[in-house]
This record gives sequence, C-alpha cells and structure tokens, in this order.
Amino acid sequence: MCSKEESGAGDDIDSLLETIEKTNGLSHQSVKGGNVLSFVCLMFSPILSFRNLNPETELKRYFGARAVLGDQRPRQRQRQFHRSTWMTTPKDTWPRFSRPGITMNLLESANGLQFFAFEHSRDYQQVQFKFFDAVESMDPNNIVVLLQLNPYHIDSLLQLSDVCRIQEDQETARDLIERALYSFECAFHPVFSLTSGTSRLDYCRPENRAFYLAVYKHMMFLEKRGCPRTALEYCKLILSLDPDNDPLCMLLLIDFLCLRCREYAFLIRLYEEWEAHRNLSQLPNFAYSVALACYHLSQQEETTPEESQHVKLRSDRLLQDALIMFPGVLMPLLDLCTVQPDAAVSSHAFFGPRCRLGLPPALSELEGLYVGRCHSVWKEAGVMLWMEGNVQEVLRRVDAKDPIVEDCQNKRKQRYQSAPRNIHRHVLLSEIKEATSTLPLDVTTHPVMSYDPLPPLDSVVSYNSAFQGPKDT
Repeated sequence: MCSKEESGAGDDIDSLLETIEKTNGLSHQSVKGGNVLSFVCLMFSPILSFRNLNPETELKRYFGARAVLGDQRPRQRQRQFHRSTWMTTPKDTWPRFSRPGITMNLLESANGLQFFAFEHSRDYQQVQFKFFDAVESMDPNNIVVLLQLNPYHIDSLLQLSDVCRIQEDQETARDLIERALYSFECAFHPVFSLTSGTSRLDYCRPENRAFYLAVYKHMMFLEKRGCPRTALEYCKLILSLDPDNDPLCMLLLIDFLCLRCREYAFLIRLYEEWEAHRNLSQLPNFAYSVALACYHLSQQEETTPEESQHVKLRSDRLLQDALIMFPGVLMPLLDLCTVQPDAAVSSHAFFGPRCRLGLPPALSELEGLYVGRCHSVWKEAGVMLWMEGNVQEVLRRVDAKDPIVEDCQNKRKQRYQSAPRNIHRHVLLSEIKEATSTLPLDVTTHPVMSYDPLPPLDSVVSYNSAFQGPKDT
C-alpha cells in the first residue's frame, strides 16, 4: 500500500524477494519479538482440517450427499482392501498397491518443527533412471510401458498425467495424480502431519519436490472441478510445508482461491498478520485482492450498517492504493473483463499504454499473472461500479499531484528488477499466457521438465550413484 501512514512498512520488497529466493532450508527469523513459526501456527493449525481436504465435503454442500455419493455405499463391500488415506480415495480400477520403494524419514525436530524427507530405495532409483531414459526418448509410450511394470512410480505418473491433460483426457490425468498422492501418503512417517502446520519438507531434495508437484497438480484439478474451497485447503498445505521459502509461490495463488470460495475474512486475516514480515502489499495480487475481499465483506447482509460503511471505506482506500502502486493492472484487467473504459481513463497518461512502458521485468510478470488468473472475479457489475468510482478518485489525486503517486512511481522503478526462481517456477506451472509471455530468456531458452520445473540451483543430490537424469543447464 502507499498510504502515508503505512508507506514505510512496504519499503522492503527486495528483502522479501531475497527471502523467497533462499531455498536452502528454513530461516527462523524473529518477527517483532516472536518467531516466523508463531505466524505459521496461528494461520494454519486451527484452519487446516482433514475434512476440508476431501472434495466430497464441498460437493455435498453444493449438491447434497445423495447426488454426490449415488450408489457408492452398497458397492463399498465389494472393494478390495486399501489403506485408509486422507488426500485421495483409492479406486478399484487402480493396480494392486505394493510399496514402490518410497519411505519418509524424520531428519530432525527443532523449535516445535519436524523436518522430513522422502527417500528412494535402490530398486526405485533404478526405475527412476529408466524414467529419465523414457523422457529423453520423447515417446510417451515408453512411460506407459514403465508404468505397466511400476504402476506407482511417482514421476512417471506426473509426466503421463501432463500428457493426458494436454490431450484433453482430464479424467485420466486427474486419476494419475491421485494415484501418486496415494503412493506418497502410504509412505508417510507416523509423525508427519498434513494439518498441524509444523511438518516441513525441503524443496531442495528431488524426492520431496515430487510431493509438492503432485499436491499442486491435485489442487489445480480440484479448482477446475469446481471445488475452490478444497483447493484452498491444499494451497495452505503446500504453503505450510515451507512457509519461509514458499518454493511454489503459493502466496501468488492463495488470494484467488480465497476469492473463489468467498473466504474473504481468511484472506484479510492472512494479509494483516503476514504483512509485517512478508510485505504482501508489495505484491499486485494481494494489493488488489484484499481490497476486493473488503468490498465483498461490506456487501454481506449480516454486516451491520456501521461496520459495512467502515469496511467499504477501507476497501476504497486499499483499491486506490493498489491502483496507484500498480496502475498497469487496470487496462489489461478491463480488457479481459470485456469492459470498455471511459475515454478520460484510457487516454490519461497514468493508466494509458504509456504506463506499461519501461515496466520492470518482475513487475510485468507479476501483473500479467494476476490479470490472467483473477480477471474472472472482477466481472460482477457491482464490482465494476466500485472500481469505476475509485479509478476516478485516483485520477483526481494524480492530477492534484498527490505526493504518494510520485513515491509509488519511484518504488516501481527501483524494485522488481528480477524475479526469484520460485516465481518463474510458479508462472511455468500456472500456464497463464499473460505471465508466461513475460518470462526472461534465461528461463525460456532452457528445457523445462514438467516433472521437475526449474529445480533449485542448490538441489541436493541424494542418490548413491551420479544423478543421471535430464538436467536443467
């Protein structure tokens, strides 16, 4: 934000990006006499729940239990035995499960956190090398053959899922990801917890990265399936595995899922409690989405008139701050919402085409990502009327030479010169063309493996023999 009383709190975006970029473990930094852990536990422990990890919970709320379950209950007696799991429900159509050679070990416990790592057996490592050969062959049939012999090999499941998704076989693609998650969950350490917010996985370990990616892909399938509340729970799960480094940049996605499932209060609470140490207001997605969340809260019927007025004024202030700090979002957003802007707006230098000239590369990437992903939540007529009023007020402040406008302009020029690797990784995974088109050449000119996009530069090699797979050079 760029308001006078809060502008000083947002002066540290560079340190934010540096913190995100560090991928060699957690840094337990004190935050105003506390610990980063206190924020994590506060946000995730009481909110992550097994119940919300099950999409049937959300679907039942929308359509009723009978419509969701159908005739499942009578047929359950005929099912073969499967281990009970939380993330997926094993299916009778799956190959019989036998442990593929994945285990999870507890590395250490410190400061109330438990650090885990997946490990591969020697036999699994040999299958992994065969997988690398199959990928290099560029023939998906070789991966199919490998899966026939090793039906729960994780990277093969992830890779073939992407092939099926590209071929628009969404059901098979989703099923393969669920199989991978089932294999992972059967390997969980007894102490590992999906919901405590204190279990950590280091993304620098390749064996751990596959779990991150499987959960991410499962989350995106859930969102597209119409289960944004369940997807939000998985988003929080991924973030809780390494909240300091956020290797998949869930902070660039969590606001969208909150808006999609109308968890406005959670989004505002996250913003308020993490702003002090993560400078969320310096990310375009939080600047705009928190303003929109406040607006929606002000419109809820259960809100008292006094409270509604207070929240509405706050939403106006936040949206104006967002428009002043990130003016390049407005015109592309209106374009994707098929809204024709007023001539006074489109011709004004502040919002016109010139405002995007010379935009720092990282900021262009972040703004493109937000517009491409979130434009659908801005299409409501009431939201657009609210936006229009605040755009007019911003133009009045610009013409009146409000000093905050120049201050934000200077901040844009000084910051966002280069995005850390995890933001590029997030953009690649998002496949949002408004963002992928802004990726730098050092990312787009190198091969990207979908089973391990942009691995950390300090990746840990844990195999006994040399790592023989395709490398990101």
